[in-house]
Amino acid sequence: MTSKPRFPRSPRPTSPPSPPAANATLDLDTETRILNAARVVFIRRGTAGARMQEIAAEAGVNQALVHYYFGSKNELAERVFMEAASKLVPLVTSLLNPTATLEHMVERFVTAYIDTVRQTPFIPAYMMAEAHQHPERINKLMQKAVGTVPANVASIAIARLDSVIAERVAAGTMRAMPARQLLINVLSLVIMPFVARPVLLLALGFDDDGFDEFLDERRRELPAFILNALRP
Repeated sequence: MTSKPRFPRSPRPTSPPSPPAANATLDLDTETRILNAARVVFIRRGTAGARMQEIAAEAGVNQALVHYYFGSKNELAERVFMEAASKLVPLVTSLLNPTATLEHMVERFVTAYIDTVRQTPFIPAYMMAEAHQHPERINKLMQKAVGTVPANVASIAIARLDSVIAERVAAGTMRAMPARQLLINVLSLVIMPFVARPVLLLALGFDDDGFDEFLDERRRELPAFILNALRP
């Protein structure tokens, strides 16, 4: 169903954007084109450097139409974030599966995270910026994405990991490690390439295709690296 267009919540002192012309089609296809264009521009400029005018040009529409649908750049960025976050929710759920092995959880998390975030690689940096500048807003976004308070999900995931680690340590197949340390270690290893993408492009001489190949390589190598590091 087509979402209802909205005018900006906080219009500029000058006249607000005019509604589209009578022959403009307010449909899902237009909204999708704007969202796809926003992803392209956010990847190119980051959310801070993106401009609504550039997003409009990428989508092939006028800037007033972008404002008519999404109101502001923040609203547009939040919409793109929510779509990406919704794809990560099943990934979080898989960590809570009581029958999943440690190997399965690590491999599933690494591969699914890389496959999802590579489509919107600006998301980690966007989350960090929001967490620093508007912590209350990122908390609300995360709560909306996972359907509950993020801290609740984290505590359940840590409790599940604690149980798995205790079993493996007792069996002599893993060294003891606090579950929260394991969780943060894995998160750091998968997030870092996306946050440091501009630096990696320069330092390693990557172009966009080279970075994509690097992600394929990391997707293959990282699960074994993590699991080997947990051996006693």
